[in-house]
Parts: sequence; structure tokens; C-alpha cells
Amino acid sequence: RKTMRRETRSLSFKQNQHYPSFSSYLLLQDHAGWVNSLSLSTEYVLRTGAFDHTRQVTCSDEEMKKIALERYIKAKGKVDSPERLVSGSDDFTIILWEPSVSLQPKQKMVTTARLTGHQQPVNHVYFSPNGQWIASASFDKSVKLWDGVTGKFITAFRGHANCVYQISWSPDSRMLLSCSKDSTLKVWEIGTKKLKHDLPGHEDEVWAVDWSPDGEKVASGGLGKALKLWKG
Repeated sequence: RKTMRRETRSLSFKQNQHYPSFSSYLLLQDHAGWVNSLSLSTEYVLRTGAFDHTRQVTCSDEEMKKIALERYIKAKGKVDSPERLVSGSDDFTIILWEPSVSLQPKQKMVTTARLTGHQQPVNHVYFSPNGQWIASASFDKSVKLWDGVTGKFITAFRGHANCVYQISWSPDSRMLLSCSKDSTLKVWEIGTKKLKHDLPGHEDEVWAVDWSPDGEKVASGGLGKALKLWKG
């Protein structure tokens, strides 16, 4: 197992009205073990801006800014709804937070939901691009799916023969990719809640995966010192 860890059991959500000075922060402190992974409900649209898997062509910077803002608002849900933050921990749990917009320093946040069910440490948590789902990967060899708003458990994907290290979503949120110590990648279909593709080929543990924003390619890498590109 990778052992690079920060020796902390609290999580600070830093904020400022414009550019962060990091002089004030909000403390989220409910995990009983190391926090291994974080994901923001708007993370995907912040990463991709105006571009999505539909390959929509834009004509100007202003139009691109407008589209990016519309995608951001849609990812939040309701116009006045807060962004959601999810954290996964060594304590086997996942916590879904709704960080406040208050600028009061050291204000403790209200936990939205504690997601339990994994039997081993949670390696990775990741909101779907549309913010509807949360996926989690664990040392218990499973990938679990949760409601991205309420935190309600939806289903468990089982099929890996060893620890699951990381997950990645397709841009349309219809499929989920996982990689494992068992040297394979697996593609899960959200609609049917079943395995769609099994992707062997690595000679050793696979630690990292990512899905391209156009939805056509997947990249993977790991202990075998090789990076593989997969085209769907």
C-alpha cells in the first residue's frame, strides 16, 4: 500500500471572497482516521470549463465564460444550493459536507451525512460530472455508489480480486472506471449497475486512472512502470 500520508485527521476548507489569502478557514473535523481523498460536487465543471463531451463549438471568450458559468450552476443543483464536499478516510467512512458561505474563522461545519458500509479504508471518493452520484473505492475490494445529494447508498460493484485504488467517471456520468491491485481496470455501467468491460493488460498493480473529457480515451498507470491508453 502507498504510505505517503499527511499526519492530520482534520480537514480545512479555506476560503476568501476573491483571491484566497488563507488567513481564515473553516474546520471540518469528524473523521477518526486519515483523510485519504476529497471531491467537490462542482469539480468536473471547474476542471473542464466550457468544454464537455458534446464537443460544442464556442465562438468567443465571453460565450465560453457564459457556458462555463451555466455548467457550474447546473452542477450545484439549485441556484442557491451550496457546493458539496465529500471525504473518504482510513476510518472506513465517507462524509458528505455542505460547506457554509460564512466567512467566520474556525467555524465548524455541519455534517450532511456519514456514509458507512465499507469494511476497509476508503482510498478514493469522486463526484460524478453531473453531481448526481458519489463513487468510492476501498481496500475491501469494492466500489460503492451513493446519492450525490442525500448520501443514500445505491449499490456496490464487486468483481475486483484485490484492493481498489482509484476511480474515474465518464464525462456523461453513465459509466465508472476503477483500477486495482489485481492489475485490472473495470468499467461499470451506472444504469444497469453491472460490469460492462473488464480491461486486463497491466503486469502489476494499477494505481491511477483518468477518463478524457471527450469520453473517447482512458489512461492508466501503476507499479508496472507503464502508462496505457485505452480507446473505447
